[in-house]
Amino acid sequence: MTLAAIPEVLPTSPSHPEPYFDTMSPRNVTALVGKSAYLTCRVRNLGNKTVSWIRHRDIHILTVSSYTYTSDQRFQANHHPETDEWTLQIKWAQKRDAGVYECQISTQPVRSYSVTLNVVVPTATILGGPDLHVDKGSTINLTCSIRFSPEPPAYIFWYHHDDVRKNPPVISYDSSRGGVSVITEKGEITTSYLLIQHADLSDSGKYSCSPSNADVASVRVHVLNGEFNPQYSSRSSRISTATRTAPSFYAYFLNLGFSNIGLRKLLILALLKAIDWPSIFTYLISIFF
Repeated sequence: MTLAAIPEVLPTSPSHPEPYFDTMSPRNVTALVGKSAYLTCRVRNLGNKTVSWIRHRDIHILTVSSYTYTSDQRFQANHHPETDEWTLQIKWAQKRDAGVYECQISTQPVRSYSVTLNVVVPTATILGGPDLHVDKGSTINLTCSIRFSPEPPAYIFWYHHDDVRKNPPVISYDSSRGGVSVITEKGEITTSYLLIQHADLSDSGKYSCSPSNADVASVRVHVLNGEFNPQYSSRSSRISTATRTAPSFYAYFLNLGFSNIGLRKLLILALLKAIDWPSIFTYLISIFF
């Protein structure tokens, strides 16, 4: 079966308006693997014509009006008369569902509106891995980034795996160890920072970042008791130097639980980039005092 198509056009006859596509409908849609994907086209002046959804790669008719024409029951058509929208829902989207889909109007010749579906798998990465070396007494700073996610994860848990516990508990603020801070910034790229003050040899081991919507990412931390190690990365050395020279009471500000995202980012930048600490504290004191 050959389906000829012409680009969407506007109606030309006021007395007998032809169906046409509202070109404001999105042409690119991103869905999370395992979740539902929704592809939408908006058809004006449909009249007695019908709307179909076609999978472009094999010219397979998936739906006609509200009827499904495939044995794959994940596909379903929904019509919203009040908005002239025709939506193709793909339940439990898989990577193989990615590609071009066409919304078609049964005119002669057929009018078509293409929509590209991207199916992504969120990915978690801990910067500086797979190994991170820090000096004893400095601050361990682990940064976990979650990318390719249409929505931020509902939660991110951190774990410390050592040789004693097979099922370690979630790292939290009220840890018996003390000196632990977790800061999470949600957005297009969600970032979670784990800060552990006064690193000791017992803090060595594997650390894992476990988001709700991505696979676990891990890094192995080596706390060194002053010995030289050629595997030091420039980033590890910079963080260690910055956190050693910073006044110890910076933890007071970290644990205040800022509602102001700008202030929290300022502190994070101070740790990561070793910027001028006196200027940072002068600024903070001017705000709080």
